[in-house]
Amino acid sequence: MSRLKPNQLTARKVETWKKGDLCDGGGLWLNASPTSRGWTFRFTSPVTGKRREMGLGSAFDVPLAMARQRASEARILLAESIDPLDRKREAEQARKLERASSITFEQVARGFIEEQAPGWKDKKAEPIWRRSLEQHIFPVFGGKPVNRVETDDVLAALRPIWETKTETASRLRSRIERILGYAKAHGWREGENAARWRGHLDAILPPAAKVAKVTHHAAVDRKDIGKVMASLATSDGLAAKAVRFTCLTAARSGEVRAATWDEIDLQAKVWTIPPSRMKAGREHRVPLTDGALAILEAVKPLRDAEHGDLVFPGQKAGKALSDVALSKALHSAASTKEVTIHGLRSTFRDWAAEETHYPREVAEMALAHAIGDKVEAAYRRGDLFEKRREMMEEWASMISQSHALRSASVLDL
Repeated sequence: MSRLKPNQLTARKVETWKKGDLCDGGGLWLNASPTSRGWTFRFTSPVTGKRREMGLGSAFDVPLAMARQRASEARILLAESIDPLDRKREAEQARKLERASSITFEQVARGFIEEQAPGWKDKKAEPIWRRSLEQHIFPVFGGKPVNRVETDDVLAALRPIWETKTETASRLRSRIERILGYAKAHGWREGENAARWRGHLDAILPPAAKVAKVTHHAAVDRKDIGKVMASLATSDGLAAKAVRFTCLTAARSGEVRAATWDEIDLQAKVWTIPPSRMKAGREHRVPLTDGALAILEAVKPLRDAEHGDLVFPGQKAGKALSDVALSKALHSAASTKEVTIHGLRSTFRDWAAEETHYPREVAEMALAHAIGDKVEAAYRRGDLFEKRREMMEEWASMISQSHALRSASVLDL
């Protein structure tokens, strides 16, 4: 704070001062430039011992007398060992929280979704968020001021579905936590996050993994995969070709259905999936076997103005084949509805583990699984592409040989 005693300036001096700092004493300063004029109070914090500066308003709006009054109030706080800037911020936060009493959790949630959704990779996430909150959360405490949402409110919404719809409940808890964090970042609430799991709700609710029934994607037995793929090969349908391509590449259904020709390098026998379409958010190169290339050659005539650049276009222009279409083709070939498209990845993984000597990481890389170990992830820079190409060739060969052997055994009978 300035050693000069207060009240050194005159109103005239303040009006005519054009540029630079001018001290009125007692820590009050006028800061002027060609475009702005403002009052500041400079002092040493009694809490930290550091020099600080607090704005007291624009000199265009705050006259000298009012600036002196505000500086005097700050000096009184200093005499009581209170940091005036901290007190000012506390008052501003209190006013913000008071205004937040009229902002409901539902209003904040909808604002959060509107702001965040454009950055979400999955475009289906926005309607899923909205529907889940509208169904399970808003009826319970959506109309409550966001700064008054407490742990009991969160539990009232989650407990009824925690054991019967565990996965949904767990995701809702995470969504509530993010929304409350968003509210706190805006200054609309303070204190602990009522939906925080670690060190909070985990002491009340049983872990989701212990109450949820784990359901795996039903997979075609690896001993039957050749027969199923051969059955698909007899179909001229595009969905059947897409299922075979999915199996031969061990890719996810969504990655195959949204594949475009610009991702395919037929000469190099590589399909490069961009990060925006990968679950892990990283580019994934897929080696293409002769069988996969044959399927691409078969669907190449569909690459025209009508069907667009999609490798497996749907019936509507610019739309990919639906997941339902692929499922129906697989069910027909397998003669059962118990198997799933995603289960083909499990079939491949079982084969790699049980019938080959390829290291685990090669199979995991083929499936584009994220590396759980952070140290391993930091040191692994390559994608084991050539090893994966060799493995995928064996996988394709096994599928074709499996069907050939089965067919021969039937003829012998």
